[in-house]
This record gives sequence, structure tokens and C-alpha cells, in this order.
Amino acid sequence: MGSITVSHLGKAYKQYSSRWSRLVEWLDPRNKPRHHLKWILQDINFTIKPGEATGIIGINGAGKSTLLKMITGTTQPTTGSVHITGRVAALLELGMGFHPDFTGRQNVYMAGQLMGYSLEDITALMPHIEAFAEIGDYIDQPVRVYSSGMQMRLAFSVATAHRPDVLIVDEALSVGDAYFQHRSFARIRAYRKQGTTLLIVSHDKQAIQSICDRAILLNGGKLTMEGEPEAVMDYYNALLADHQNESIQQTRDESGRIKTSSGTGEAIVEEVHLLNDQNEALEVIKVGQPVCLRIVVRMVEDVSELVVGYMIKDRLGQPVFGTNTHHLASKLESLPKGQRVSVKFSFNANIGEGHYSLSIALHTGDTHLYKNFEWRDFALVFNVVNMGKARFVGVAWIPPSLEFQNDR
Repeated sequence: MGSITVSHLGKAYKQYSSRWSRLVEWLDPRNKPRHHLKWILQDINFTIKPGEATGIIGINGAGKSTLLKMITGTTQPTTGSVHITGRVAALLELGMGFHPDFTGRQNVYMAGQLMGYSLEDITALMPHIEAFAEIGDYIDQPVRVYSSGMQMRLAFSVATAHRPDVLIVDEALSVGDAYFQHRSFARIRAYRKQGTTLLIVSHDKQAIQSICDRAILLNGGKLTMEGEPEAVMDYYNALLADHQNESIQQTRDESGRIKTSSGTGEAIVEEVHLLNDQNEALEVIKVGQPVCLRIVVRMVEDVSELVVGYMIKDRLGQPVFGTNTHHLASKLESLPKGQRVSVKFSFNANIGEGHYSLSIALHTGDTHLYKNFEWRDFALVFNVVNMGKARFVGVAWIPPSLEFQNDR
């Protein structure tokens, strides 16, 4: 089984004030530096234990791809070190290592040998690689005629032809079609169960939360947060809107959950209740039961536009359903300081049995990324039980009608 240990890792590039400064630096016998260092990553430390799955997230330019290149050895660090045990398979930049003028088959042999396989091993694996990639006759065509999706299919098939001890995957999978993404993640999950250590970079919240045990957030070249995927993703979600002098806070409730809240505070949530048809607060809901979500908002400042929204999440933090007053074509405008507004969303709880949470958002426009007054995760938690409905599985209750017909 494989492991990854990253110690005080940093990467910087030299920047010169002019095109002549580099030459002067080379020729100066005093070795006087004529450059300054532009740090991409600084003092990154973490350990991924054998069999653990870790996701790395961050906005574009945070240093995610640079970190993976240093871990895989394609880029040398300026400071620090990386120690990896076990056989590594990496899928980084799309088509990395593929020669455009060689056929897919020829590139498979070259890539396989770089991974340590013998020619006999690659020949034995070739039918499996072709079958998983599903690119047909293109396997014997030059890679330059491949689409980006075809390159990704072949690259992933080669990298995962044998179960590696450590699998490292960058955003390359995002270019594939939905069908191949499902097959790829199914293989990744299968390898995880067999003990493969996984390091994945993705903007896909669902992928990170469903596959990973832990998440790492990079921001501004530094490790900002490390912990449970849902808590890290909630913080990342707040960070995406952090351009309006917002505050971002995380607290741990009595059950140990990390609750994230953020916003400018111009409007705040005062009350959140899930009510039945007698206006009684609910903590347990029956499948299909009519309910009302009541949110009371107070204006701390004058607000020209207010959008109120909610998101229902399952126990893993995956979104089940979300909407807001903007999407429902209902406007709240010109609200003075001190005014309180009660917003009610009524719906049938057509969701499966289990534990759920509600996130509440106050903002302008269609999302909280434009102007975020308040975003509150775990504003309310509730359970759903099945009483009187036919047994089913899943997070959605979509009862079908059933009909039999004898065909002759």
C-alpha cells in the first residue's frame, strides 16, 4: 500500500526586471542577484496514509496543479520534500506524455514503459486498455486527430490498467463525457476498496465528498484548511464569495459538526423553522409529507434587493434540492433598515429516508457569489422516515404507476 508525505514544500520562480537582468546576473562575478522570487506555493505540509483518499480544492491559480507536478516529480520544488511509497499512477495534464504523431497504440507502449511495464506486460494488457477506452479504430490513428475526450479515455485506461498503490488524478477527467466519467469514478472507487491511496484535484463538490475521506483547501499558495470534505467544501463555498469585506466563521456544534457561515451582514437570518400544516415545528418528517420552510430575515442596513434561498443536503453534504426567490420569479426590493420579512417555501417532502440538513442563503442576483449577505450551513437538521409508503431506495420519492399487459 502507498502513502504520500509532503514536508515544507514550496515552489518559486525567478522574475527579472528586464530581459538583460538575467544575463547580468549570470556574468556578475559577485553573484549579486538581479531577480526576485515569485512564490507559487509555500510551506505545504500534509500526509496521506495508506488507503486514504484525499481531495485538493482551490480557486484557479491556487497552486493545485503545481503541487501535483512536484508530488509526481515532473517539477522540482524550491523548498521541502515529497516522499511516496508504492507504485504510482498519475493522470495530470491532458495527453501528457503522448506524442501527437504516433498512434494511440504506440503511445500506450511508450507510456506503459515509462510506468515500468515490460513490452510483454503491455501486450497482455492491451485488450483491456482498448476495451475500457472504447475509442474503436482510433487506437491505430495518430493522437493528433483525437478529441480531448478520446485522449482522456486512453490516458486514464493506461494509467489504471493495473491497480496502483497510489493514484493521482488532476482535473483531466472533467473533459470526458458523462458516461466515461461514471465508468472512471466506478474504477477509482473499486481501487479504493482494494486499498489504493487516492489523491484527486477537482472542482466537483460531489466527487470530492463522495470519494474522499479528507479534503485540503489551497488558497493564495498556502494550505488554508484541512479536514472533513463537507466542512472544507462549505468553507471553500464561502471563500468564493469573499470579495465584499465578508466575515467567514466556522463553529462546531454539540454533535461535532462544523457549521460554516459567511456574509456581509447587511441582512441576517433570525429564524428558520420547518413546519407542518398546523404550524408546528418539525424535526422528523414523513416521506411525501406537506411541509413549510419558514425563514425570517431582518435588514441590518437598507437593502435594495433581497433573494432568499435554501438547499437541502443529505448526510454526506450532497445537494438534494435547492432554489431561491429569484428562480421562482418573486422579488423583494427596497427593504429599509430594521424591517423583518417572513418567507415561506411550501413543498411536499418527496425525499427518501435519512438525515438531512438545510443551508440558507441571503444575497442579490441568482447566486450568493454576486453579493452575499449571509450564507448559513446546517441552519436546520431533520430526519425523514417512511410511514405508509411502499418500500423504496434512494434520496427521491418518485412513486410510479404500474401496469401489466399480456403480449401475444
